[in-house]
Amino acid sequence: MLEKVDAEVLAERERIAARVRDELVAAALPVVAPGLYTVLSQGIEVTIDPFDDDAGGVSVAWRSSARLQNCVLRAVKHNLLDDPVLSHQQVVLEAMLAAITAILVSAGFTVRESRNDYAPFTLEVLAGPGGPPSWGLRKNEVAVANWSAGDGGASANESER
Repeated sequence: MLEKVDAEVLAERERIAARVRDELVAAALPVVAPGLYTVLSQGIEVTIDPFDDDAGGVSVAWRSSARLQNCVLRAVKHNLLDDPVLSHQQVVLEAMLAAITAILVSAGFTVRESRNDYAPFTLEVLAGPGGPPSWGLRKNEVAVANWSAGDGGASANESER
């Protein structure tokens, strides 16, 4: 039976997964909400594997639209291996994973193609960046003119009244 990772490792994986979702949303890519019913999901799916094995960690995959997925399943079910939808789906998956990889690497993540034979077209996120995100708020963006935390928000002119 597979052993689960300890709470500290799981918390780190959850932190990395959340940061991956944030970075990809910041790049305006659709990210599947964790726990969303599979039939309703399309876009980037970020999952956390709680097990202590080589396949464990944070994984990222692209989920095409339900229509494209259904066409692929129909072609496979009916053994239509020359159906253009199969090669199109492969191109879509490869293109999206290349884009996701480029975005995450630029943001400071360590990413590789999955080594899990049961999860083709999946990325593994091995480590996340240490510092704040490049798109994070800067001090000059949150400073409000004539306001000081020490005076309850009253400007110098108002406190003289």
